[in-house]
Amino acid sequence: MRIQELKRRLHEAGAGPLHEHRVLRLWSHALPRNSGRRLPESFFPSSLLAALPAIEADLAALAHIRSVHPGADGSERLLVALADGQTVESVLLPRGGLCVSSQVGCAVGCQFCMTGQGGLLRQVGSAEIVAQVALARQRRPVRKVVFMGMGEPAHNLDNVIEAIELLGTAGDIGHKNLVFSTVGDPRAFERLQQGRVKPALALSLHTTRAELRRRLLPRAPNLTPEELVAEAERYARATGYPIQYQWTLLEGINDGEDEIEGIVRLLSGKYCVLNMIPFNSIDGTDFHRPSFERCKQIARTLLDRRILTKLRYSAGQDVDGGCGQLRARAAQTPEMRVPIRLAAERA
Repeated sequence: MRIQELKRRLHEAGAGPLHEHRVLRLWSHALPRNSGRRLPESFFPSSLLAALPAIEADLAALAHIRSVHPGADGSERLLVALADGQTVESVLLPRGGLCVSSQVGCAVGCQFCMTGQGGLLRQVGSAEIVAQVALARQRRPVRKVVFMGMGEPAHNLDNVIEAIELLGTAGDIGHKNLVFSTVGDPRAFERLQQGRVKPALALSLHTTRAELRRRLLPRAPNLTPEELVAEAERYARATGYPIQYQWTLLEGINDGEDEIEGIVRLLSGKYCVLNMIPFNSIDGTDFHRPSFERCKQIARTLLDRRILTKLRYSAGQDVDGGCGQLRARAAQTPEMRVPIRLAAERA
């Protein structure tokens, strides 16, 4: 289901703009219908009240949590089952963050990512994206949503932009706390600036060498690192949000002195932060994570060279929860539905 279809159903049931906003707010916050100061019977028209049970049932059926994998860092990796039986992954992060998926699988084929190993199966609808947020909010508050789960958001742009616009309005997520992560599709740079809600941008860089980037991200747009940074810098200046450059540290691949010099050359004076993420080991690859000391040394060197750098670790590494791994393991195990009370049931 797409959000525009949901809005059409609400309109046909007699909802005005305020009624629509309230329904979308309650759904995206996982709140029961009778939340707030005004009771539904006195606020909603009778035609909408009659239609709401069926609409709420359809929203509740969009997704459910199949399994929960808590990490020692306070994160929770959620395997989310969609109505057709496909699964995606969401991650509840410490301090109110949530990472959501925008596709079942991915077509980019990044060599160090489990999600890309199986290719793209289907797009995730805009309502299914918001459903991931609603499910997460039943477990804990969510104040930031990052599109860094399964899939390349720029390859599902219409659905992702619809979800972003709802989350940035009725969903009460600050616009700079909506983070669109991409390998650098030029369509994203253009479309995101035109929206009512302009998210922050995270760009998967991973290397300053064009040839290596083509090998690591074989089906990413054929732009050089210099071209990507130039596009991203224009977006940063237009929105006022610094670009978050993502860099997965791979031992012996992109952790050398040549890359440090390349980063300084590429990012000096740019409105950005560099997130260095040590590789989260997955089966079937020959990549390895650099030692913790080497990771810290790289971050310190870049900070000394005036590149704002943060050393981050992928949430849930202790539960072997790299993106795509939960889904891959679930294909070999029977379904176990986690009992979650849906908003429609609490009303």
